Amino acid sequence: MAFSSNFFIFAYLPLVLLGYFVTPDRMKNATLLVASLVFYAFDAGHLAWLLVVSIVLNHVAGRAIARRTGKARHVIFALTVVANLAFLLHYKYTAFIWQSVEPLLSMAGLQIGKPPSIELPIGISFFTFQAISYVADIYTGRIVPARRFIDFGAYHSLFPQLIAGPIVRYVEIEKELYDRRGSLGDFADGLYRFCLGLGKKLILADPMGVVADQVFSLPTNELTSGVAWFGVLAYTLQIYFDFSGYSDMAIGLGRMLGFPFPENFNQPYRAQSITEFWRRWHMTLSRWFRDYVYIPLGGNRLGPARTYCNLVIVFFLCGLWHGAGWTFVVWGLYHGFWLAAERMYVTHVGPLPGGWLAWARTFLIVVVGWVFFRASSLEQAVGFLQVMAGLSSPTVVFYELQVFASPHNVFFALCGLGFALLPFERFSMRLEGDRRAVALKAAGAVVLFCYSIALLSANSFNPFIYFRF
Repeated sequence: MAFSSNFFIFAYLPLVLLGYFVTPDRMKNATLLVASLVFYAFDAGHLAWLLVVSIVLNHVAGRAIARRTGKARHVIFALTVVANLAFLLHYKYTAFIWQSVEPLLSMAGLQIGKPPSIELPIGISFFTFQAISYVADIYTGRIVPARRFIDFGAYHSLFPQLIAGPIVRYVEIEKELYDRRGSLGDFADGLYRFCLGLGKKLILADPMGVVADQVFSLPTNELTSGVAWFGVLAYTLQIYFDFSGYSDMAIGLGRMLGFPFPENFNQPYRAQSITEFWRRWHMTLSRWFRDYVYIPLGGNRLGPARTYCNLVIVFFLCGLWHGAGWTFVVWGLYHGFWLAAERMYVTHVGPLPGGWLAWARTFLIVVVGWVFFRASSLEQAVGFLQVMAGLSSPTVVFYELQVFASPHNVFFALCGLGFALLPFERFSMRLEGDRRAVALKAAGAVVLFCYSIALLSANSFNPFIYFRF
């Protein structure tokens, strides 16, 4: 059930909000749990049982870890993590592993046939990582288990961030889980944030997505360099506004319900290094890998060589988390290489240079990386990059650049670049506390909502990119 659908906006959400606010405080978590399970079942169908199993498993395991000491505590924690990852491995990676080992087995004379057809449960990567963070934080003593099954169930299945994040840790909303003091101002701020995210998705991401889909559907031998560059730039804007738009909507919904979800994006395309990019892009995932993978591997405490290796391992896993395919693995390793290279530069030379040149270099690296993320195969990605670099010429051209770079598309691309790069925090600081600014913000939200709904009614449904993760 996408946030940017008429059914969610005009049916599900009003009913949930009405039911939630008329429910007594002691029953609000139960209301959220039921609403969230219904939300998940709407898309997951018969696979909704996986979320229920995850709730039961991690609630019971969390309490068991807290009660035990010594070896039993370690064993329960390890088995719980393995069980969580086993579901993820089976549903998301079985076909990928099968297809990867099949050629090797064929060379040895073994035939295993076609991979099994396994339906991917929506959002499994997100709620699996959230569950692991919960039991890991209990294991390390950062938190104590939820008081009741209903409380943990409400946290683990909370519908605003269930499908595509942000990845919310229990400690970040523990206080609000038991004592929410929402106000009309919080609700208004949440509503504004929801409208902002809706506008990002429908006004900016979707038009750029149409361009990207058209360009990436063409054979690479029909691409000119200009078309290829415009197509990947369109995808660069699409994925940012699509995912940050969803995060804005999730954060807004959380605020409306009284939960302070963590920020997930901070204008990442303004970064002047890849290290800074990952401090601004999908921040809750970056922090998850830092705290639960990078630091346990030794982080930067075991010398430079081990640090570089740890960075590459983390981003290999980050790429694999995003998708079960070699294109995602290469994308992760690509970012791991640049992070290790930047760390090596800092270690042996000094601070990374800043300024416009650093920004241009970083933006170029990120844009090139998105080719692997968007391409359907490594072969297409390599062919696409060859065209972009001028190393390959088209054998036939049916669509020139002006077909895609129409005034309409160029206008939205420029708008997207503006919103991605302008330093909005400077404007917000100047307008803070200004009543006119508050009125302008409210008026802007109304305009965004009305225009977005008009687009939603006129165009076909386009789901969020990160729903498939």
